[in-house]
Amino acid sequence: MSYPLQLVIATGNRKKGVEMQTLLRETGLEILTLADFPDAPQEVEETGSTYMENAEIKAVAAAQATGRVCIADDAGLEIDALDGQPGLYSKRFLGEETPFPEKMARILQMLKDTPEERRGCRFNCAVAIATPDGEVYRCTGVCEGRIGYEMRGSYGFGYDPIFLLPELGKHMAELPPEEKHKISHRGKALACARETLRRIFERPD
Repeated sequence: MSYPLQLVIATGNRKKGVEMQTLLRETGLEILTLADFPDAPQEVEETGSTYMENAEIKAVAAAQATGRVCIADDAGLEIDALDGQPGLYSKRFLGEETPFPEKMARILQMLKDTPEERRGCRFNCAVAIATPDGEVYRCTGVCEGRIGYEMRGSYGFGYDPIFLLPELGKHMAELPPEEKHKISHRGKALACARETLRRIFERPD
């Protein structure tokens, strides 16, 4: 089946939307957001028990509402010393309305006596692509790191300022976007998604 050469990013998170638009630009598709479809639900309840289930819920709802191929993601920060928390509830940790600097300050406080070898963590990202006729395609990406001892950097968003990349000696928020995208969980998942989209739209180039 052929589709309009348009892709809708199904997210209400402006910063995430901008990042995804940047990473998907080279597909050659017209990149739209839910804001271009005011009659479509702008937010859906994320009731899944995994990142992928949440990504699928958002992508499928958007595809049904817009009649376009839609892409959505769900991601979280998993901290070993906290048994994988905040994980699936990263956005909702301490409440959705709590600013991320407060969330990060709480995490740093919780880990203040945690030694270096137990500060391992990872960003996990799941991406779902849904078509109007009910097909769903899936991609994932993981970025391993450690929780730093302070917030550093002004790039990115979310938990990036406390996510230390030992091999670079930098926090994720210290990396300009073009560097971040090469190694980040979302960058890896969307690299897979770009290849999937080429197949969906039969664009071998």
